[in-house]
Amino acid sequence: LHRAVGASALGNAVEWFDYGIYAYGLTYISAALFPGDTEEAVLFALATFAISFLIRPLGGLFWGPLGDRIGRKSVLAMTILLMAGATFAVGLIPSYDTVGFWAPTLLVILRMLQGFSTGGEYGGAATFMAEYAPDDRRGFYGSFLEFGTLAGFSLGAAIMLGYSFHLGDEAMHEWGWRIPFLIAGPIGLVGMYLRSKMEDTPIFREEMAAAAERKPPGLGSLIR
Repeated sequence: LHRAVGASALGNAVEWFDYGIYAYGLTYISAALFPGDTEEAVLFALATFAISFLIRPLGGLFWGPLGDRIGRKSVLAMTILLMAGATFAVGLIPSYDTVGFWAPTLLVILRMLQGFSTGGEYGGAATFMAEYAPDDRRGFYGSFLEFGTLAGFSLGAAIMLGYSFHLGDEAMHEWGWRIPFLIAGPIGLVGMYLRSKMEDTPIFREEMAAAAERKPPGLGSLIR
């Protein structure tokens, strides 16, 4: 139970880690990846930030039913890997001065991937926790999902601010803003490893076993 709760909360932390570093590094991202003056670039960056929220319902519609069929464990491992991989890739996008409009285009694509994976992350993790937790402590264990959310956002914000103070404004504009995004890669691998070591919830395993027993006999059994 504790491993399941921890792995679920970690996935939410990775998800909101990205939102923390994006929000607090907005001025650096807008200057590096968008055209125009500072105000226009920041508006473009904010619009790109919002795109992931628009895609989240589509992710929920896709990952939710998939989790019902193949289990939450597999879905949660895939969503955390997709989320962390997209966040890591943001740190590798060439600047607008280097590749032109490919820079914001790549960022939009990656933000859509993040929103798509996040749509399945939160609902899947909440269901996973609820199915694992005992009836008399379901609310208590479910609260760790929100704890992971706030912890991830706070960690992302703290890392971005820490690098800003340590490296200075010039270095952050040139390359420093990329480091927090790259950190998401190892964090995501750790989260995927932890989730891959979990078992699906007892309720799901019981349902799968019951479904297997309900299957009609094959042609060979009928012949025999």
